[in-house]
Amino acid sequence: MDASVSGVPSAPASPAPAPAAAADAAPTQLAGLAPDQYGDLFDRMRAGFKLDDGAGQRAVDQQLRWYASNPDYLQRAFGRADLYLYQIVTELERRGMPLELALLPVVESAFEPYAYSRARASGLWQFIPGTGSHYGLKQDWWYDGRRDIVESTRAALDYLQRLHDEFDGDWLLAVAAYNCGEAMVERAVDMNRAAHRPVTFWDLWLPGETRAYVPKLLAMKRLVRDPETYGLEFSPIPNSPYFARIATHAQVNLKIAAEIAGVSPEELYELNPAFHRWATDPAGPHYLLLPVDAADVFSENLEQLSPDQRLGVNHYSVRRGDSIASVARKFHTSVNVIRELNDLTGGLTVGDDLRVPSAVSELPAKVMLAAARVDGHGRSLRRAHVQVVRRGDSLWTIARRNGMNVNTLASLNGMHPGDTLRAGQHIRLTSGSSGGSGRSGGHRRLFYTVREGDTVTQIARLFQCSVPQLLAWNGLSSGSRLHAGQKLRIRLHTRHH
Repeated sequence: MDASVSGVPSAPASPAPAPAAAADAAPTQLAGLAPDQYGDLFDRMRAGFKLDDGAGQRAVDQQLRWYASNPDYLQRAFGRADLYLYQIVTELERRGMPLELALLPVVESAFEPYAYSRARASGLWQFIPGTGSHYGLKQDWWYDGRRDIVESTRAALDYLQRLHDEFDGDWLLAVAAYNCGEAMVERAVDMNRAAHRPVTFWDLWLPGETRAYVPKLLAMKRLVRDPETYGLEFSPIPNSPYFARIATHAQVNLKIAAEIAGVSPEELYELNPAFHRWATDPAGPHYLLLPVDAADVFSENLEQLSPDQRLGVNHYSVRRGDSIASVARKFHTSVNVIRELNDLTGGLTVGDDLRVPSAVSELPAKVMLAAARVDGHGRSLRRAHVQVVRRGDSLWTIARRNGMNVNTLASLNGMHPGDTLRAGQHIRLTSGSSGGSGRSGGHRRLFYTVREGDTVTQIARLFQCSVPQLLAWNGLSSGSRLHAGQKLRIRLHTRHH
């Protein structure tokens, strides 16, 4: 999406922020309207601001100066926010929470749903795997709920509300704990109480990152409340939903979903970043987010497709000498995809009718990177090491549910893929090794096709490598120019240390 469409600040004539008192005095001209009566989503947000501005706090003024001096950063962040902000604001209002919290993803991820940190935090709200699982965000080979726009927002607001209640209604302490963990904030509060000192955020000893984190949110609040004071102007964001959540009822090929909805695959993945493969998760969730104006045509077209058509498959008759690997090569796909499409637990027999992909399209670069991270340390994304067998389960259904290869699952349990299971039986999902040494680390190689306007710095940031590394992998010098269509070698770390 073109980031210049809405939510974009123009470059400031003077980046120095006005005194805090001026920001505090900014009028809320449209306060009191019903949520659907606002034309501009920013006006609706301003009317719901509740947090103290941090007036007189130098840390807030410092963050304001940085934001006001970096309009390009704000342009990128709010250009992406245009897709997601209405849903976040609506959910905050439904819960009666301060609407400043809708700006937290600017601080966390710059509203980039594929953002990924060294601590393995992911998504708009930057959940680490353990906290994501605790708040009900499914994470497997097919899907990562930390990047699901609707589900991650629900989880983040659940977490923030719990922290707010834990810290006796103090939203600044709740936001601080969201950054560094409630245990660290609790210790700081206890220390101050023992010393008979105040226990507001501004009086606590907290890590440097957290001491800057809360001022960043308050600075963003002031900036959005009164951008003219800081030499900025935000284009309105329509106060209407950008997307609708549409049931798919079963697995669907995402390229085909984009085609029948009349949107590009890139836009579909931007709205559905939790799905990092060629199709949705066979075990669910069975829904997609679609632009509002594409939702009805998508639903109508999906109903007309057969199961094979919605997955984009053809049929192939197995010949003498074929193996799963050779068929996968023939159709430019992987062994896992052939097994998944055909519920295969063993080998092939001559004459078998196989479902095979009718076409294989390259995933967008950000999606490939998300998938590579799962492939590199996928075991750590599973929520349990042992699965209790339910009535009707087979090794194949358990493997499919956990994004595993059925042969791997069988070998972990000393079984044959076709062995029968009994209800209550315990099936191991991991080998049990800690992997703590990190010596099994490595790289996965892929190629990135340069697009018009790409720079070396942008591509290095996308793949979280340094510019010198990217240049060295491709035999380029610092003065080399890129051209659209050029293929660049990328080496992805496949294990986080």
